[in-house]
Amino acid sequence: MIQVQGISKTFYIAKRDKCVIEALKHLVKREYAAVKALDNVSFNIKQGEIVGYIGPNGAGKSTTIKIISGILVPDQGTCNILGYTPWKDRKEYVKHIGVVFGQRTQLWWDVPVIDSYELLKDIYKIPTNTYQNNLELLTNTLELKELLYKPVRQLSLGERMRCEIGASLLHDPKILFLDEPTIGLDAVSKKAVRNFIKTINQEKQVTVILTTHDMRDIEELVNRIILIGKGKILLDGSLNEVKLKFGGEKTILITYSNQHKPFDFPVERINGNQLRLLIDTNKQSLPQIIDMVSEYVQIEDIDINHLPIEDIIVKLYKEYQL
Repeated sequence: MIQVQGISKTFYIAKRDKCVIEALKHLVKREYAAVKALDNVSFNIKQGEIVGYIGPNGAGKSTTIKIISGILVPDQGTCNILGYTPWKDRKEYVKHIGVVFGQRTQLWWDVPVIDSYELLKDIYKIPTNTYQNNLELLTNTLELKELLYKPVRQLSLGERMRCEIGASLLHDPKILFLDEPTIGLDAVSKKAVRNFIKTINQEKQVTVILTTHDMRDIEELVNRIILIGKGKILLDGSLNEVKLKFGGEKTILITYSNQHKPFDFPVERINGNQLRLLIDTNKQSLPQIIDMVSEYVQIEDIDINHLPIEDIIVKLYKEYQL
């Protein structure tokens, strides 16, 4: 469905100098610095996948999304999505995609949301029956009923983002590009957006590419991640594979009643009859650890905590020196 091959993009930024004389010289003759945003980026995505496209700030995530949505033209490389080249066949291509940029809006600021939706219906030439069915689905699942007749400028950020996602899906797109869709949202709004993404993916097989710095989005939505750094694809694999490789550390909290003998290995004692151990399951299995501890104490309860997804991603970034 999505085939990206060897995409590269370089931006040229005018050099600036604090020295007044040098700044005046730049007014006559500008000098530019080349910044390589993407360097030979390639990946394939199948229909119905939800892919997390992650990386630190400046890695090239938004540039990639803008190229595969037809907004930017790459310096080199090919891109075949649904049989279209996004920047060449943009007029036909955009009928099949939805795009949400967390810091941008496609809604008209001073008019009610429903007026923007009606205008998008005409722009995309959506049949009336399709529009009404989609509007009803979006209204119910995104809880838009109370928002449709409010001017956009009166909406909170969370309310506006729900309306933005609704706008991007009115025309039944096959692919949804989400660039930081939950940025700045409260917990309730984030949950509503995540649930909706899962619903449209399962019910309509909408393919979703998600860029985000919120690792809860990644953990709850995606099965596959693509890591980009310094304009290059560094890793492409399942989230489970990443967890197994970088998330082997676990914290074990053991509550015990009797101690048979003194410990001859390091443990952290808390609350008198509780122990905390940090283990790496890539080196030792949980049953081995529990059997070992049971030789020293009478175990009453065990609480095992996995390494948070945020910490796993931090370790992933460190692995690739990002």
